[in-house]
Amino acid sequence: MRQELMSLPKGLAEDVARNLVMVANLIDEDPEKAYAYSRIALRLASRVAAVREAAGFAAYATQKYSEALAEFRAARRMTGGVELWPVMADCERGMGRPERALAMAGEPEVQKLDKAGQVEMRLVAAGARRDMGQLDAAIVTLQSPELASTAVHPWTARLRYAYADALLAAGREPEAREWFAKALESDKDGATDASDRLAELDGVEFVDAIDELESEEIDETDAVAQADDVDEDDEFDDKD
Repeated sequence: MRQELMSLPKGLAEDVARNLVMVANLIDEDPEKAYAYSRIALRLASRVAAVREAAGFAAYATQKYSEALAEFRAARRMTGGVELWPVMADCERGMGRPERALAMAGEPEVQKLDKAGQVEMRLVAAGARRDMGQLDAAIVTLQSPELASTAVHPWTARLRYAYADALLAAGREPEAREWFAKALESDKDGATDASDRLAELDGVEFVDAIDELESEEIDETDAVAQADDVDEDDEFDDKD
């Protein structure tokens, strides 16, 4: 990205860089604000591939899938790379076109992806199968050497989680529980809610300690108020 921005005048490059940094910082916590910053960067430097890509991810995060796909396509034309292929396919899913996502999963571009990209494409293809009501096909799509491997990679937890979720949707609860446990085991960064799904399957109900404390405080307040009412009634009776 730095090299791409160097093609711009210094002052403009700095302005674009500041907006891209804000996109990166906000996209998870406040995607709408990230999207707003991406639009500023886009107005300033629409011919920079990194800007188009950032704008695509910001639009994707706010579920503006048609806009995201257009930006990803523009970035891909500029760079000639295939890294965005899986997220482009997922945009097709977001636009209600799972059959197009499946078609993309069979294109030659997939073979040019690195391992992480190929796993991502498999996740998108399985999601498309589920969109089309093809649960068994989704499960088969996720069955792969990467799923069977005991090695843990950045994408391992998400792959195992997707497999567990598909099994559960198909009514295969014991197997689903096993794979949610495997997902949790490999989820060092908390990328999934596998622990919550396991608890749900085990019938464990978590109580929010803060909510419980607030409830107790409300009960105590009500009790004090009732006691005050009783005291006032007693005082009134004594005067009578």
